[in-house]
Amino acid sequence: MIREHGHTLDIDLVTHRYGSVTAVAEVSLAVRAGEVVALLGPSGCGKTTLLRVVAGFVRQSAGSVRIDGKPVDHLPANLRNVGIVFQSYALFPHMTVADNIAYGLEARGVQRAKVRQTVDQFLEVVRLTELRDRLPRQLSGGQQQRVAVARALAVEPTVLLLDEPFSALDKGLRLDMQIEIKRLQRQFGLTAILVTHDQDEAMSVADRIAVMNQGRVEQFDTPINVYDHPATLFVSGFIGTTNLLAGRALASSSVGTLVELDAGARLVVPGDRTFPAGAPVVLSARPEQLCLHAEPAAERWRVQRRLAVPLGPNTVHDLATREGVTLKLVEPRLGAPTEAAGEAWCGLRPDARPGLFPLPTPT
Repeated sequence: MIREHGHTLDIDLVTHRYGSVTAVAEVSLAVRAGEVVALLGPSGCGKTTLLRVVAGFVRQSAGSVRIDGKPVDHLPANLRNVGIVFQSYALFPHMTVADNIAYGLEARGVQRAKVRQTVDQFLEVVRLTELRDRLPRQLSGGQQQRVAVARALAVEPTVLLLDEPFSALDKGLRLDMQIEIKRLQRQFGLTAILVTHDQDEAMSVADRIAVMNQGRVEQFDTPINVYDHPATLFVSGFIGTTNLLAGRALASSSVGTLVELDAGARLVVPGDRTFPAGAPVVLSARPEQLCLHAEPAAERWRVQRRLAVPLGPNTVHDLATREGVTLKLVEPRLGAPTEAAGEAWCGLRPDARPGLFPLPTPT
């Protein structure tokens, strides 16, 4: 049975190059025992390459990987004892469910009686006992995924690696499998790495998220901190929905930074980051951090109300600034939305802590 306290995984300054292209650049992550860490980012950001380095499928150009404090760089993939669940499931089509789960155990020379016992155990764990003699083609996508997970868990891996495991499933089944993976991870105290481009998936499954961009980790933190306190403009835009408003910094103090927005407002943005006077900046405000007003004020900017759409308990407003910048604003719905038309004034909610970042230099 898998040890309940899990295993630590340390990735130290790992770099990997494909010829002249750097896919992963000096990435360092310390994954705690029993923790789920998501590698989140767009296609081509290096997350799958980093997973392959941990698995031993590729040898990194520089840096090291340690499991429980011991280097594994010299070990081939079959000796690292990591469990892997692929996007395509990678089940053997000519083998039954039970034989697929048994494969890794038999390859390791486990005694036949122990193999049968372990297979029976994990069939029960993933609730597929009655389907043990079926072939993969006779299973649904979710059932195939559970077989792949059971096969990975049966070898008692030190670390479970999940490579886009839910992307081939439809939306409803995807949520079910996210819950299932989280249930199994907690049941066995597994240390797991989840590769995904889906921010909702990362937010719901992971204990911490490493947001990757162009081969580097831009932020490694809890889902709440990544959403509420993004470290970079990229993270702010990639996680959730945000509104971007350009402006310039006027002065920074211990309270925050006084900013003059191009949209026509002057306001103090709370935060520890400081900017030189006159520096071009970008305000990043979540839709729920904005509010509408009927009257103008210095810290508010004029907007054109274009559309109001009910969305469950909320109303989503589609707005435009005087420069034509589109904004999304979310507020609790009180009855049916009124017709969206005419001008209003937009500002920050009193408790809002939006992000403020340097304006990117055009490349």
